[in-house]
Amino acid sequence: MEKRISNALTAPEIEYMGELLEDLVNLRDSLFSQADRPPSHLSELDFGYRISAENLLHYLALRRQDIRMLQQRLVALGFSSLGRSESCLLPTLDTIIRSLSLLLGQSPETDRDKTSAITIQDGPLLLLQHSKELLGAAPEDRNVRIMVTMPTEAAKDPSIIHDLLKAGMNCMRINCAHDDPETWLGMINHLQTARDKLGLSCQVFMDLGGPKIRTGEIEPGTPVVHVRPKRNEYGITVFPARILLVPESSSAPELRDDQPFFGVPESFLQKLKRFDGIRLLDARHKSRKWTVVELNNFGCWVESIKACYVVSGTTLQLKEKPSPKIIAKITDVPRQPGVIILHQGDSLVVTADSVVGHSKHLNSQGDLVTPATISCTMPEIVSQVHPGESIWFDDGKIGGVIEKVETNRFWVKIQHARPEGSKLRAGKGMNLPDSHLNVSALTSTDINHLAFIAKHADAVQMSFANSPHDVTLLGEALSTVCGDNLGIVLKIETRKGFESLPAMLLTAMRRPKVGVMIARGDLAVECGYERLAEVQEEILSVCEAAHVPVIWATQVLENLAQKGMPSRAEISDAVMAHRAECVMLNKGPHVIEAVGVLDSILKRMEQHQTKKRALLRALRLAQNRSDSDQTDRS
Repeated sequence: MEKRISNALTAPEIEYMGELLEDLVNLRDSLFSQADRPPSHLSELDFGYRISAENLLHYLALRRQDIRMLQQRLVALGFSSLGRSESCLLPTLDTIIRSLSLLLGQSPETDRDKTSAITIQDGPLLLLQHSKELLGAAPEDRNVRIMVTMPTEAAKDPSIIHDLLKAGMNCMRINCAHDDPETWLGMINHLQTARDKLGLSCQVFMDLGGPKIRTGEIEPGTPVVHVRPKRNEYGITVFPARILLVPESSSAPELRDDQPFFGVPESFLQKLKRFDGIRLLDARHKSRKWTVVELNNFGCWVESIKACYVVSGTTLQLKEKPSPKIIAKITDVPRQPGVIILHQGDSLVVTADSVVGHSKHLNSQGDLVTPATISCTMPEIVSQVHPGESIWFDDGKIGGVIEKVETNRFWVKIQHARPEGSKLRAGKGMNLPDSHLNVSALTSTDINHLAFIAKHADAVQMSFANSPHDVTLLGEALSTVCGDNLGIVLKIETRKGFESLPAMLLTAMRRPKVGVMIARGDLAVECGYERLAEVQEEILSVCEAAHVPVIWATQVLENLAQKGMPSRAEISDAVMAHRAECVMLNKGPHVIEAVGVLDSILKRMEQHQTKKRALLRALRLAQNRSDSDQTDRS
């Protein structure tokens, strides 16, 4: 049989295949010689990850070289191009070598010292197994899980978690950068109730805040609130503005930024009933009317179909009431959050001092007196930056370069901002992708949270994981709170974290449950938006080679979750997300609807593609064409 196969080949074909075979054998030999760690070191890892780590080392050795020409030669002969071999590299390479040898009438030579413990079938199965151990069992009709970040109100309203679980949520994410242990426990208890009632499983993931650098406090703006209804392109009101009236000096429940609230005397609130009309003159002396639409324990909701500007002292009067008139004054108007307007070419001083940030101050001639100044939440980084390094604010909306560094402060020249000026607010992220910062990945707050996490969660997510040392620190901290069985997820959100990913994975594999989150918000700023697609592709490939599940995160279906209507671009983004083992949605007023849409997208895409491999299901268009042809003939 071997003779007949080789005799069917021409001399040029035999020479071509022989050279290709030699190159493949040499490639295989080089993978062993270039692997970073000898097999003896793999014994330090969890048993379930040892052959995964071996496959990862061989894959990394492969990706240190450019094999694109070799891939073209393989494709020309109908062989695998190795482009989808991440999960089982050596078995795929061995299969090609064996097939080429048989075609040439040769006996495949095998070196027992260079054989892999993994098979082509093992790689995908190991990834499925590791995904199940970390993320929980996959739902019956899709393999990709859905993770949802919990809003604060989920601790008090059990229907939120119940509806999310019913819609398709498989993992609940609690962000420890917000709220407190009492609130977190309320969310977890509501989840347990929903799981018992619906008979569905759902893992609890708790996200450490980490050393996030944020802008400091900014002096507040004028205490005037612009109440604005939603209008269409013709200026017609389509959704009235909703305003919450609460008893004066009381705090309002957590609201969205676009939902204003005002304090009024409690005696006035007690006289209101549904559908009452309230008249007022706003700060511009424009006559306006509000309508009471809902009464609750906090106060009452009113609606306005026209825009108005409200300040402290604005008088409210019940409409069409008998004498004496029932009136009240608004006493509590929240000061608007402070902003610093920055233009291209402006200077911004970032200081380590605890000062309230402010905009630039000019004299009467328009000359600069004091530059715009802002503090940061991690003052120790001020002394670690250098001139020429870039800095970004608010997820890359504002960017600049550090011009000079002085004691306790540095100067930034703004280079990226909107033509009309960009608004910088307090609490916004600061990224220093070019700076080498000596900052621990675990803050004291994170360490204090670990005891709660070890007791109540299934996995902990480490923010700003940048090095193997960071992973070791987390493991040691978990051991002190009896959290050795807890799964860990490394959030890749910095350039350093991306570059250190293989080494961090090999360190994390000492534990039985490991995952990676592609935190695309900070990562895009750190690596550059134009590189994000390339970076997330490489993260997916490296993690597949390590059989480590990936969570695709940041702004997935963001418009849908926040505004109720998705964009075409974010639908395409969600389609790409099915290549991960889990997709994360952020909280929003329409997040339950977003879960349903994402669930549908993932189910549909699993019929067409798995990872990078296209699945050629029968085209419905072709089927319909065939059916219509038969109908025409009849």
